[in-house]
Amino acid sequence: MQNIEAVVMKLHYQKLGEQGKSIIILHGLFGTLDNWATIAKVLAEKYIVYLVDQRNHGRSPHSDEFNFELMAEDLHEFIQTHNLHLPTILGHSMGGKTAMKFACKYPELLHNLIVVDIAPIFYPVHHHQILKGLYSLDFSKITSRSDAEEQLSKEIPIFSVRQFLLKNLYRKLDNSYGWRMNLDAIAQNIEIIGHGLNANEKYEGKTLFIRGLNSDYIKDEHFDTIKHHFPNSSVFSIAKAGHWVHAEAPQLLTKQVLEFIN
Repeated sequence: MQNIEAVVMKLHYQKLGEQGKSIIILHGLFGTLDNWATIAKVLAEKYIVYLVDQRNHGRSPHSDEFNFELMAEDLHEFIQTHNLHLPTILGHSMGGKTAMKFACKYPELLHNLIVVDIAPIFYPVHHHQILKGLYSLDFSKITSRSDAEEQLSKEIPIFSVRQFLLKNLYRKLDNSYGWRMNLDAIAQNIEIIGHGLNANEKYEGKTLFIRGLNSDYIKDEHFDTIKHHFPNSSVFSIAKAGHWVHAEAPQLLTKQVLEFIN
């Protein structure tokens, strides 16, 4: 069996704010820390906020190993390295699952937990079209971001989804383009990213789940499972918001986060 400690990696991050409690924010699948920059700036008026790129995403290192056990250990390493005392951990989607896994394993290392639009359940793979679109790009024919968007539009017709994915596009030193994310590792482990918590994993600390009512990631029938794993939890619903609650209802989400932390 592979030693987890041997493959834990130092994550890229951005720190905002100078005083107050610490908040760690973890983005979702195909995302980067930039996705939460707007909300982080507001939170940083009262708190110290750490925006973190998870492994195989953004500017964090790449690895063939990609699962929630390792991402929870990455987070553990981050907290230890930065000597953070009882931070609030906020995770969206995949980041929410990382945060849940971490809270269950290291309950003594966080103050409380915020999970945005994800439940501790198994989700079947549903990213086939996105992966197909990401792999469809012919970088030898891309000389600008607009070229990439035009190619991507053939597989990803929704503009907002394309814009989200194109945040991963970057220009290399030789002026060619590529993806910052480790696309192969994500694709090869995509089923693992759907895994939920084990039945015996629980976190007794204060927990807030935030869901978008236009999203089907947290349904009413998931509430019992949420309570099983997180007995001291509540669910707040945001109307007219989908899975990307932070982008569609940033002010209301920020208000709930601040009220919960306070």
